[in-house]
Amino acid sequence: MATKYPAKVSYGLLIFIFSVLYAPLVPSLINAEVHRDTIGLFGFLSLVFAFVLYLFFGTYYTIEDKQLKIKCGFFSYNPIAIEEIQEVARTTSLLASPAPSFDRIKIKYGSRNEIILSPKDAHNFVEELILRNPRIQNKLIT
Repeated sequence: MATKYPAKVSYGLLIFIFSVLYAPLVPSLINAEVHRDTIGLFGFLSLVFAFVLYLFFGTYYTIEDKQLKIKCGFFSYNPIAIEEIQEVARTTSLLASPAPSFDRIKIKYGSRNEIILSPKDAHNFVEELILRNPRIQNKLIT
């Protein structure tokens, strides 16, 4: 049986991305100079922001049989064998990852691999991983 865990989304992060994307439009708006170029830039930036929203709200993690599957919009990551997971811990790393939140966990697996995720229900997510692999070190409590 597969269990799907949606990613937690930080709205503060979305506001930051929105601010950075639309910052080039501020001088035109302050000077009340809205030209065709400004409208074109606004349209392009809106498409980029819509793509970011799609990625943020289209991110989820599926625990299925013996694998952890990660989907971020239309991007799919290689499945992770749950038997290879060694440790789960909180992290404050801001590295690019399929984690659209500042509330992140790091999963160490394989020989030296790790991935950063942000499941909305991290507690149940980790509990289910541990049920399937009791050797996982749970460092979320610290």
